[in-house]
This record gives sequence, structure tokens and C-alpha cells, in this order.
Amino acid sequence: MSIGQPGFTSQEQDSCNPFSFEESSTSPLMEDIDQDGIDVGGISNDERNNGNDEGNNENVGNEANDTQNEDADPHKHAFQRKPRKRTSTIWNDFEEVVDADGSKKVKCNYCLAKFNMPSTGATTQFHRHLKRCTQHQLASKKQMVLSVETVASDCAGSIANFKYDRAKVRELAAHMTLYHEYPFMQMEDVIFNKFMRANTPYWQKITRTTIKNDCISAYEIEKKKLKTFFKSINKVNITTDMWKLSNQKIGYMVVTGHFIDSDWNLQKRVLNFFHVPPPHSGVIVADALQKCFIEWGIEDKVSTITVDNARYNDVALRILKDNFTLKKKVSFGGRIFHVRCCAHIINLLVQDGIKEVKGIVDIVREGVKYLIASDARMIQFSDIAKQLQLSSKKLILDCPTRWNSTYMMLATALEFREVFPRYQDRDPSFIYVPSVEDWVKVEHVCDFLGTFNVITNIISGTEYPTANLFLSELWRIKVLLNEKSVDDNEFIRAMASMMKAKFDKYWSECNLLMAIAGILDPRYKMIIVNYCFPDIYPEAEANRNIVTVKQALYEIYNEYVVTHAATHTAQGEGGQGTTTEIGSSSASGGDHDIGKKIVSGSSLILGHVSRTVDTIHPSKSDLDIYLDESAFICPDGSANKFDIMGWWKANTLKFRILSKMARDILSIPITSVASESTFSAGGRVIDPYRASLLPKTVQVLLCGANWVRALHGLKKGSEGGVLFKGNLRGRAARSYEKITKRMQRLKTYELLCTDIRSQKTLDHLSNLRQKRVAETRVLLHRIVLEQAKLQLMCVKREILLVLLTFVYAFQMCVSFVSSNSLLHTEKSTTSELWNS
Repeated sequence: MSIGQPGFTSQEQDSCNPFSFEESSTSPLMEDIDQDGIDVGGISNDERNNGNDEGNNENVGNEANDTQNEDADPHKHAFQRKPRKRTSTIWNDFEEVVDADGSKKVKCNYCLAKFNMPSTGATTQFHRHLKRCTQHQLASKKQMVLSVETVASDCAGSIANFKYDRAKVRELAAHMTLYHEYPFMQMEDVIFNKFMRANTPYWQKITRTTIKNDCISAYEIEKKKLKTFFKSINKVNITTDMWKLSNQKIGYMVVTGHFIDSDWNLQKRVLNFFHVPPPHSGVIVADALQKCFIEWGIEDKVSTITVDNARYNDVALRILKDNFTLKKKVSFGGRIFHVRCCAHIINLLVQDGIKEVKGIVDIVREGVKYLIASDARMIQFSDIAKQLQLSSKKLILDCPTRWNSTYMMLATALEFREVFPRYQDRDPSFIYVPSVEDWVKVEHVCDFLGTFNVITNIISGTEYPTANLFLSELWRIKVLLNEKSVDDNEFIRAMASMMKAKFDKYWSECNLLMAIAGILDPRYKMIIVNYCFPDIYPEAEANRNIVTVKQALYEIYNEYVVTHAATHTAQGEGGQGTTTEIGSSSASGGDHDIGKKIVSGSSLILGHVSRTVDTIHPSKSDLDIYLDESAFICPDGSANKFDIMGWWKANTLKFRILSKMARDILSIPITSVASESTFSAGGRVIDPYRASLLPKTVQVLLCGANWVRALHGLKKGSEGGVLFKGNLRGRAARSYEKITKRMQRLKTYELLCTDIRSQKTLDHLSNLRQKRVAETRVLLHRIVLEQAKLQLMCVKREILLVLLTFVYAFQMCVSFVSSNSLLHTEKSTTSELWNS
């Protein structure tokens, strides 16, 4: 590893490395380590001095003599030069002794052999002796500890000798901190360090400064790997968005890269999460994106940029497109460079439709807001729902800026339509009760918006390609709007009219990306364009758009043909000397030709074949063959499980050029959901307790967390293991969790856990579902009794305090009256008053 390169090093390496092994001497855990006699390597002082007892006794005697001599003349070495501290590890096995004649010797602690003390301080001869010392070899051969490492699955593993690697521990601690978004203080937690000390005596406390430096080093290492990996990627697609944090009052920009790796797996990486100073104009946003591309070395690999419909994004992408065009780095002729977030457009479209039924939505929203404001109201509302044997769902309060949450609120409230009037009978102040006609309207609105909710969930995925899926969903939206435009209900027609206007604003023009991606889906090919366009566009415009899409498809394919031919020619010229020439001593027939590189006949023929196989133009191109073949028919019931990436991976050799084009097109995201999900993580990292984090540190934490998840093959929420498996055991486990959650707020929670866990084991989990009702009643009965006793004790205590306060105040008044001579009150009268 070169100097200055970040990395995780072992203990024996240079102390100038970014990973410092210095620990706080004030830590109680480090005091325990000193008391236990554990050093950095985990070997106690007693184990280190494991030589011959006689030799050890002799050494002790010599040390005692030296100490006595020093004590006899304390000023003997007062003005002498302080001897240099010995740093070689050889002195752990050797020690300096003085013979009877006064000469200094060096003695081995194992075989007790003595050597002359070198005047130069060299220790090479001592190292050579340790290699030959039999006693040292016997002492170093101790029983090893085996460690089992899991490989590929929980069942298979490899067994090896265990060796505590401090650098590896710190590396994984940094990964854990990044992945779980822990604060740096987590590593200094007392209980956590005690837990680690209980697991291994080698554990050393990691300070918050050390773990921060480790996280930065892990970030730099993964960033360097990602930069190197991008050199082998042909195209990178970008999603970006802006976000303003309320805790810090500053704006952040996130840049996410999307691509398909060599194994045809869709990948995404958060490249940057940095602060952009105001004003957030198009020029500043374009400059920030340009710097990001240059930093990562992908300015000539950016294929598309997906953004929302903010005005500054339109200006920024126009500037970037012009810059790339001047440098001749724009892909696909710039036709699909600017991709608008389809999820954002659907949100605007549905929001316009919801405005037409604002009155109905407001009644339901205010009713839900009133109910969830009090636990007592919700309990009473749930009791009525149980009496009517309705769903056990809970009411949902929406976020007005997100239409899908409004849809979920209406759909959930619709299931409790019978509960609202019955609750009003018990609570007269509840006035938010929709009428029967209003509930009918809510039902029609939910039926209308349900389709948009399904479509949004489909196109918002980040783990699978979405560009090939949206054309069919866009056709579905257009057909639905046409149907609802002639609906019998006037409010539905008004909603459809407003939504249709917004649809025509953004999708009236032909979207080449969705059309080409749909064609590259082997289930559809050209059929999807010929079938959907007549419903999306007018007849004349539909025919014209079909021709435009086909021309653009062939133009983009021809770009890949030219690139493939140029790449193959360069590889053939550059690799001719190395792939066709071989070194062989036997081919020359004599020893005088050893070392010469002889070109064999088969190598020459194979080189010619590799150079000319792609220069022969076939009668049909990959694209023509692909379109002429019939569409792929999925087995019954597996259409939704079709793996388009697996299909193209299996047909890479058949469509050598077209597969490269499909790799780049299918990796284009049509939504900015991937970038917006990073903002959710940012809200957790920059919480009110960590609002002082620097923007650079925030970028390390968020980008590092994304890279660590990819490094370990994890996803968000995938680390949670399944406690119980099987349908019946899963239901029993969920029932057990419900019982535990009910009692979580009560003071008898510990008794509850002990009572249930002591009686129920994994073997009896199948019967837990049948007994949970009776157990819950018994537990609730116990808790009610305990609460009643507690309340009674509180009442008694309050009454007693009031009485004592009254008596004390009365006694003070009596004392004051008795001591006041102006009132001339007799003591006997005071005594009678006190007795009364």
C-alpha cells in the first residue's frame, strides 16, 4: 500500500497510518485491561515470561542486585546520558545480564544461552538464534483456536485457525456504523464495550474520533474502488434532486448513478451528497453536476439525467446538454438526455384531480384527525369496529402533498363507514360524519385512484428495470382517463378532465425512451408500439410517431455498430503481437533459439479469424433478427416474474451488439425515487441531536452506507432475520408480538415477559394462537388489579399529605396566637382549641 493511501492496517504497521491504536487512559474499560494484564496482542505478562524457572529466578536475582546497587548510590547516574529506549521486539525473549567478571551479556529466556552484547546494538544474531532455539519453538506451539467462517450459505463454511485481527475488527466496526447509521458515540457506550469484552479478551475500546477516521478511510477506499469500476462501464445514468434540511437550514443535492454490471445486475450508487449554496439557479445546479462528473471521471459516460419538473432543472440540463454536445460526449444524439420523473408527473396529475373533490376529502381528513388525536377516542372507535366485526386496520392520516397517502386514507376510512355514525352517538362533539352520498363518492374516487396507486408502485421500484414497464402503464392511464371522461358521475368527469389536461401537457409528444425500452422487452417488441400508440395519440400522429420511434431505434443501434467495430479493430491491432506469438523452445529444434517468440500457424489463423469475424456484414443485423423473431411467451402465471435481465444475459452471444444497447437503455430510471430515498436516510442521520455535522461528514455517512450495503450484498431492512419459519409458527409469532406490544406501556411488562416465555417454548408455538386470548384476559385482569391498588395507594398518600399539611398549619397558628401578648389569650383556651 502506497504512502498516504487510506487503509486498514495491522498493529505492527507504522503508527503514522490513519488508523491510530491509541486509547483513552481514563476509560474504565482500559483500566480493566491494565488490571487483567492484557496487552495489545492479548498476551498477559505471565504468559510472556514462560521460560525456565531457574533462569527466571536468576534474572530476578540480577535485577535485585542492580536495584540494590542503584539504591546504594542514588547520585551515580544523575549526570549520565539517559540510555536509549529499546524498541526491538527481540527484547521480549532476551534480557541483558552481567557476569561475575563484570562483562555484559545477553541471555535467552528459553535456553539460557548467553551472547556478547554487541557494541552497535545490532539484534540480527538474536533473531537467528530464536529460529534455531528448540525451547522457543516448543513454547510457541500452543493449542490454536478454530474459527468457522460461513461461505455462500448458512450451512457451508470453512474452518481455519483463529487469529485476532485488530485492523479487521475496526474495518467491520466502521462498516457497521455506516450501515446502521449509528452515531460515533455508539462505540464508546459502556454496555457495548462490556459486551465486547465478554466476547473476547482481545477487544480494545474504539473512541469516537477513531471510528470517525475509520469511516472516512472506509469511504475513501470504496470510492477508489468505485472509480476504478466505472472505467469498465460503458454508460452511467444519473438521477439527482435537491433537498433542504430543516435542522441545518441548508440545501443538499444528491447524485445517484445507475448502471448494469457484467453479470447483468441492476446497480445504483450514491455518488455525492453535498451542500449547494443558494441561490439554486440552473447555472449553479449545472456547475455542481459538472464538477461531480469530472470528480468521478464519468463526464464522457453520462447517458441520461432524470430530474423532477422544477424550472431550474430544465435550465441546468439544457446547459449540460449544450456542453456535452460541444465536446461530442452526448449519447444517443441527445434525444433522451433529459428524462422527467414520471412519478412526479403522476403526482401532479392526480393532485389536480383530487382538487375537484376537495370537500369530501376534507371531511374525511378532519374526522380522522379528530379521532387519532386521542387514544381514548381510538379505543372507543376500535371497540365499535370489533362489535361490527370489521377489519382490524387503523385509520391513516394523509400527507396533503402526497396523493397516494390521501388515497390510503380514503380507502381505509371507507372500510369503517358504518363506525362513523355510531361513534357520533357516543361522542356528540364528533361532527365529521360523511353522509351516505359522500361515502358513495369516496367509493368512486377510490376506485378511480386505485389504478394510479398500482402504477406508481410499479414504476417506483429501484431493484429492477422500469423503463420497459412504463409505456404499457402510460397506455393504461390514457385509456382510463378516456373512460372516466364520459362517466355518469359529474365529479368523476371533472376529475378526469383536469387530469387529462395535465396528461397532454407532459406526454402529448412521443417519448422515445419509453418506446425504445418497451421494444427491447422480448415479450412486446414492436407489438407494444403498434398497439398502444393509437390509443395514446390521434390516428395520424400515432402513425407518425411509430415511424419516428423505428427510425430512432435504428439510428441508436447504428451508433453501437460503429463503436463495436472501432473497439474490435483497436483490440485486434493492439493484441496481435501478444495473442498470436508464443514462446516455445521445443519448436525451434535447438537450444540456441531459447527465448525467441515463434509464431505458430494456428495462432496466425486464429488471429485472422478474430479480426475478420466482425467485419463480415451479415445479411441481417442483430436488430432485424430480434424484431423478426416472435415475441417471448411467458408460462401461465409467470408474466409478472419475468426476468428481462436474465433473458438478455442468456442471449448475449446471439445478439452481441444489440445486447450492449439493451444494457444501456434498460438501466435508465424513469423516476427519481432512488435519490429521494437517500433524503429519508439523510433525515435519520442529521437528526436534531446531530444537526452540527459538517456537510463533508454527512456525505461520508450517506454515501458510505450505500457503498457498504452494496459491498456486503445487503438491502435496506434485509439484515433482520426471520425468527420463526412456517405458516403456523409465523402466525403464532405475530400473536405473541401483539400480546407483548399491548403490555409494553405497563409497569408489569417484565412480569408479562417472564410469565409467557417461561411457559411457551418453540415446541409449543403452534398452540400459542389458540391460548393467546385467554392469556391476554388473565394478564389484563392482573394489570387492572395492580393499577387499582396503585391508584388506591396514591389516593391514600395524597389524603395523608393534605391532613399532615393542615395539622402543621394549624399548629403554627396556635403557636403564633400563644406567643402574641396583644391578643391576651389564655393558654387553657388554646389547649381546648387544639384538642378540638
